[in-house]
Amino acid sequence: MNHIVSPTVSLANETEWRFFAQMIRVYHLVRPGELRLETVDKPEPADGELVARISLALTCGTDLKTFERGHARLKVPGLLGHEWVGRVESVGAGVRGFEVGDRIVATPTAPCGDCAYCLAGVENLCLHLFEHTALGAFGDSILVPRHIVNRNAYRVPDSVPDLEAAFLEPLACVVHGADLLEIAGNRTIAFVGDGPIALLFMQVARLRGAGRVVLIGRSPKRLEVARELGADVVLHGGESDARQAVEALSDGLGADTVVEVVGRPEVWDEAVGLARRGGEVLFFGGCEKGSSVTLDTERVHYHELTLKGGFHYTPDSVRRAWQLICDGTLKLDPLVTHSMKLEELPAALELVRRREAVKVAIVP
Repeated sequence: MNHIVSPTVSLANETEWRFFAQMIRVYHLVRPGELRLETVDKPEPADGELVARISLALTCGTDLKTFERGHARLKVPGLLGHEWVGRVESVGAGVRGFEVGDRIVATPTAPCGDCAYCLAGVENLCLHLFEHTALGAFGDSILVPRHIVNRNAYRVPDSVPDLEAAFLEPLACVVHGADLLEIAGNRTIAFVGDGPIALLFMQVARLRGAGRVVLIGRSPKRLEVARELGADVVLHGGESDARQAVEALSDGLGADTVVEVVGRPEVWDEAVGLARRGGEVLFFGGCEKGSSVTLDTERVHYHELTLKGGFHYTPDSVRRAWQLICDGTLKLDPLVTHSMKLEELPAALELVRRREAVKVAIVP
């Protein structure tokens, strides 16, 4: 991984200091595989916008995928980083509810509220969702557009630590995903994947009354975290046939619900094979653009499986995720296994790629 670190600057006088005070560092993804830490002008908020100084940002599997191969919805070249907490530095005219100095958290997107999908109540499918985003959390400051300020931004109470507040966006995705499933009751829920989303999702499933939670992964360190967070059964996908193992745990039937949280076509195929007759499969991990899968049509048809995709979040799922964080309901600290400086982001992404880290806290 390549990166460029801003040079050390000697400030000779107050005028020079004021000039550099208006500059910030931020990572730009120039192209897949090339990440640069650049010094740029600090953004100025327009009407309804605000600028926040980043206190802490978290790595995400999406960051790694975007760095390695680009992204179907995010612009490359572009900024990187979208899970963060900070303090308001400046506000544009018309901003209500936020003042300079407030601790704040926000998601990277919000729906427009006016397109056909928003009006139909499926705001996560908004036609304009990625036109104006709040990206660049791997930097000193971030600009939050008006529609995000108005719908998906929250002041952070003193009782909520920075580390936990920064989980708002991934937890909102999980809350929305859980809304798509039947979880409560004596049901076996199998998660295929051992990343942060899977570890969050299994906790939410438990809160919603899942009877048995099974997590299948390949990283011993992450599987140990899953045990710590309350998984009933943890399976190493590389050591045993996952399908046979899940069937053995469910009287030979298979899982009632299977959630794929890896984002690879072969794992989508595997997930379908884990479901019982009449079961449901949620494809929650985003695959590389242009990917396709070949499904066992006999199994899908004669076993009457329900297959569905799950994507992103709505303002309502953001609100409910924020309530979970404020209530201290979930165990979030174990998901952050390392803390590193902004200049060390390339090394942090490498730790995630090697699966030696779950999440890394990046502190400017």
